[in-house]
Amino acid sequence: MLLVLVIPITTYAQTLHLYGGDNHKEYLGCLNCNSYDSDSIWNAYGTYGSRYNSNSIWNAYGTYGNEYNSYSPWNAYASDPPVVVDKDGNFYGYFTVNAYKAKRADFSLALTIYKYHKEIREDVSEWYDKIFD
Repeated sequence: MLLVLVIPITTYAQTLHLYGGDNHKEYLGCLNCNSYDSDSIWNAYGTYGSRYNSNSIWNAYGTYGNEYNSYSPWNAYASDPPVVVDKDGNFYGYFTVNAYKAKRADFSLALTIYKYHKEIREDVSEWYDKIFD
């Protein structure tokens, strides 16, 4: 049986970026850049899309990918998860699976990533195609 996932994702006028860590100074990659962009969280061979890079949200053992770290978007109780901003610093919300976090990013792309983050981690390139194509 073939399962086809169709997720309507809005095209964003702005390129959205993730920042995390202390005072959200650590760049964590581009949220809606294409999978060939070196800063994209969807580039499995880039810094921010790699499951092995310490600053990748996809590294289950790194600061930003570990579900128990307070800086991780995957921590359901995170008090200081990454933020989503555009190049001008406009705030689009906190990037977190914590549904109770005030000002949580709740646009369609973020909600899709929250829901499927464990599966996405296994193959970001495949999921990029599922989400954006």
